[in-house]
Parts: sequence; structure tokens; C-alpha cells
Amino acid sequence: MCASGGPKNPGVVIDNVRDCPKVNFFCAISNENVYEPFFFEELTVNGMIYLHMLENWLMPQLNEDSNDYIFQQDGSPAHYHKDVRGYLNRNLPQRWIGSTGQEDDALMCWPIRSPDLTPCDFFLWGFVKDTLFVPPLPANLQDLSNRITATVALFDVIC
Repeated sequence: MCASGGPKNPGVVIDNVRDCPKVNFFCAISNENVYEPFFFEELTVNGMIYLHMLENWLMPQLNEDSNDYIFQQDGSPAHYHKDVRGYLNRNLPQRWIGSTGQEDDALMCWPIRSPDLTPCDFFLWGFVKDTLFVPPLPANLQDLSNRITATVALFDVIC
């Protein structure tokens, strides 16, 4: 590589791995708790997969801890799915923030592609990445998942 960052030989082809193995996970924080990561089995998370996680994993935990909360989502396309919004309208009327349609009963609209940061964007994801990606790097997906879980647990301890 040259000092400018370009290859010495402009005719050189550099192979990049596409669609490399990955894990998708969801994590949530409240003023009292950090919820362990939920690992999606699917490679792509759509609205129905996200809704299933909300119904069966996150909301039971949130409701067990407290009924006095406001649920905030970011602008992920899966969060805007009509069935997700319908679920939130029925179960958390005027207690959720997210991308909304005209008929939604949200506390506040979170604009799609908003530059504003959610609490997870502001601190949690940076902490996870800074703690996770230190040598030696995870050797496989199971090792990566284990390190994510340990890192989120560490976040819970320090906060």
C-alpha cells in the first residue's frame, strides 16, 4: 500500500468476502436493567421476526420489571412494520416512541433516518464494539455470541 492508502499496482484485484457469517442480536436497556442479548436465528430480521421477539422475549421481561416505562425504538425498517406498530398500539398506547403511521397511538414519532441518538446508540453499541473487538478476535460465531453476552453482562455490572 502507498502512503495515500491506494494499492501500488492499480491493476491488482483485491477479493472481499461478501455475506460473511454474522450474528444478529437485540439488546435493551432501562434505567434499572440491561436485558441480555437476544440472538436471532435468522440471517435477516424483518418485521414479523422482530414482532415475535417483542411478544415472546422482551415485553414479558419489561412487564415483569415494571409497567411504568416508555418503549423507544430507532428507525430500523423492522420496527416500522405495520404488525409491530399494531402490537405497540394495542399493548403500549401512548407509551412508545418510534417511526409511526397516521393511525398509530405513539407518544412521539421517531423520524425515519433520524440523526438523533437513542440511548443504545449513544453508549451501549460503542461499549460493546470497543470491548468485543480486542485481540484475540472471536474465532467463530459461537465465540462471537459468547463474547457479546459477556460484554453486555459487563455493561450491566459497570452501570
